[in-house]
Formats: sequence, structure tokens, C-alpha cells
Amino acid sequence: MKTLLIIAAMLGALTASGLEPLPAFGPESRILFQGDSITDGNRGRSLDPNHILGHGYAFIIAARHGAAFPERKLDFYNRGVSGNTVLNLDKRWEKDTLALKPDLLSVMIGVNDNSHGVPLEAYETTYDKILSEARAQNPKLKLVLMEPFVRHPGKPVPEGIVARQAIVANLALKHGAALVRLQKLFDDAAAKTADDYWVWDSVHPTYRGHQLMADEWERVVREYWK
Repeated sequence: MKTLLIIAAMLGALTASGLEPLPAFGPESRILFQGDSITDGNRGRSLDPNHILGHGYAFIIAARHGAAFPERKLDFYNRGVSGNTVLNLDKRWEKDTLALKPDLLSVMIGVNDNSHGVPLEAYETTYDKILSEARAQNPKLKLVLMEPFVRHPGKPVPEGIVARQAIVANLALKHGAALVRLQKLFDDAAAKTADDYWVWDSVHPTYRGHQLMADEWERVVREYWK
């Protein structure tokens, strides 16, 4: 009987919102988004709930699922910091990740590592280290890794970005993480219209680009945790 009531409640939520719950979001799940400026999204640094998640893909995901399924009491956090590399992330990992004890952790880092010249070996070793620490703290942690990307109209993707994308893919396999591939997503989108419709400065998405990211994140996460 209890199982039937839960299914009925989920079907009712689906009918009301038009959105199917993500299996990765269990009741009272704590979802943490980590990364650089793309994740930061000019988020607030106070407890003001009007600005706390910024205005990017993390906000879109949190707003959509938080509003559709209030009975699940999902708790979303954004700790992206503009300008960060994986080395910066490592320095604040204890405070901004481990201390929050997430049930699902989404990380996007790498574009600043490339522009700031962080060696590939250091990028991979440090990224692997912080993911291992998060997994050690919570063996049941769900991980989502988002690959770094750039859009330079008429130019190939820099070798350093391509190499970091490969590293992220390998780390996703190693740590059992869902992998969100963003380069192809934006390459395909840009083929339909001007680049600056989606990414205004080769790195930072427009509001339209953030919607693409949110949709792809949800698609991948839904497929990974069926």
C-alpha cells in the first residue's frame, strides 16, 4: 500500500508539472554544483535566497525541480567561484564541498586551468584527488562531471582544452560519474546560428546557452541513473 501511495504521488506530480522526477534526486537530497565562473553565475554570498544560486544552469536545474517536487524537499547549493582552477578548488574543497556533505556533486572545472597554464598532469592529479576525497567521505555519492569547452568561431578547439576533456572523461569512468559533454552540444548549436547567440565571449554562455547546459545536464543524469 505504501509503495502504491508513493507511485500515485509521483504520477500526480508529473501530471501537475509536466516534469518527470530525476531518479538521482532522492527525498531530501543535497545537490551541490562546483566549478568556476560558469557555475558561479554571479551568485550571492549571503543567505539571501533570491540570489544564492546565481543565474546560470545550476539555478535553472534547481528552480525547475525544486518547484515541481516540493514534497521531496530538495536542497541545492552553488559554490562555483569565478576564475577558479582545479588548484583553487583543491584549496577550498574541505570548506566548500566536504563540509556540505552532498548526496550529488556536480563539478565543472578546466577552462581557467588551460588559460592559466596549469600543467595537464597537475590538472589530472588534483582533480582525481578531490574526487577521491569526496567519494571516500560518502561512498554512495553521485558524481556528475561536466567537460570544459570553448567556442572560437572558425578556429579549432585548443589542444589544451581537448586534452582536459579527455582527462575529465577518464576521471568520469574511474569514479563512476555521469559525464556531460558540452563541446559538441555548443558546436552543434552554433551550427544553427551565430556563436554569440549561445556563448558571448568564447567561454561564458548566454542565458540561452545556460538553458542548453541545464537541459543536457538533466538528460545525461536521467539516463545515467534510470
